[in-house]
Amino acid sequence: MYRLETKAKFDGAHFLKGYEGKCANIHGHRWEVVVEVKSEEVQTEGSFRGMVVDFAVLKKDLRDEAKRLDHALIIEEGSLKEKTMGALLEEDFRIITFPFRPTAENLAKHFFEYMKGRGYDVASVSVYETPNNKATYTES
Repeated sequence: MYRLETKAKFDGAHFLKGYEGKCANIHGHRWEVVVEVKSEEVQTEGSFRGMVVDFAVLKKDLRDEAKRLDHALIIEEGSLKEKTMGALLEEDFRIITFPFRPTAENLAKHFFEYMKGRGYDVASVSVYETPNNKATYTES
């Protein structure tokens, strides 16, 4: 089994509505996403012969989603009052909403599904909220 890994980083803010602790307040992270893909085979023809996938393609696919989240407020749908949301949007703040609470665990699953949707056989995705704290998602 071949396994390839690449990383992407993005800066983003979030908060956890209903959480009893410091993370209930808006705060930011330098998120790091590590994706590992797997394959039984390497390509046998063309310019990618001997490769599972070109690292440049793998990196770009991961970075596309990291770039979308970069320097945004990442929130769960419905976690802000309509008036608050309207005021932030009126000020041209970039807000990305998800149907889930934006924890490291849920973001790991999000990136897993995102890369799987791009056609990769994903082994795992880890999301580092800090250099010492990570959440990992796998299907098995």
